[in-house]
Amino acid sequence: MTQQCDTIVAVSRTRGNAALPLRTRTPCSWAGQVLRHPLALLNDHAHLEKKAAANALELLGRRPENGDKALDDRWVSVMTSVARDEIEHLGTVVRLLTRRGGQLSNVHRNPYAAALRRLVRLGAGPQELVDRLLVSALIELRSCERFAVLADHDGDRELSKLYRGLSVSEQGHYLAFVNFARGVGQEKQVMQRWGQMLEAEAQIMSAQSAGPRMHSGVL
Repeated sequence: MTQQCDTIVAVSRTRGNAALPLRTRTPCSWAGQVLRHPLALLNDHAHLEKKAAANALELLGRRPENGDKALDDRWVSVMTSVARDEIEHLGTVVRLLTRRGGQLSNVHRNPYAAALRRLVRLGAGPQELVDRLLVSALIELRSCERFAVLADHDGDRELSKLYRGLSVSEQGHYLAFVNFARGVGQEKQVMQRWGQMLEAEAQIMSAQSAGPRMHSGVL
């Protein structure tokens, strides 16, 4: 049964325009672990959507001032679109959480995202912006993969349907952030940095504790 599940998820990960380049893969068993506490998982997910919207709006104010009007216009359009998507996702998840008897908490921690943000080269000009974009891409990329794993778990059909749709959206966001990073910096250097960050993400993910969180470790 586990082998069959892994095959299904592998197919899901390669749908769309590009395979997900993660260095580590989430086993199907993770979905069963986190879905034992669906309200806690939904609460965590809602906070991630809230932070993702805030991140897109923060990046909106960091667009490069290089005189490239086409890039500038695309930057504003895409970042506002990503923020709108994340707010819509937040509303969907909070409504589902509330209808199931849960409540959005006031406090939330995401040690996975916090560790990734420590990779950013602060004060390094364009390199800092590249890192911020690539960290944003990493979070969306891992979320895309996790949503696909949840979508292929048949224990909760309602959540399976939700995450199947959200996985596609997250893939689009991650690609947008990577493409912007390539436009901000020199492509060869950006892609080298992307490879370094993918390796770091794998190590950060392996260090996460287990629990009903979207970016938790695996028992």
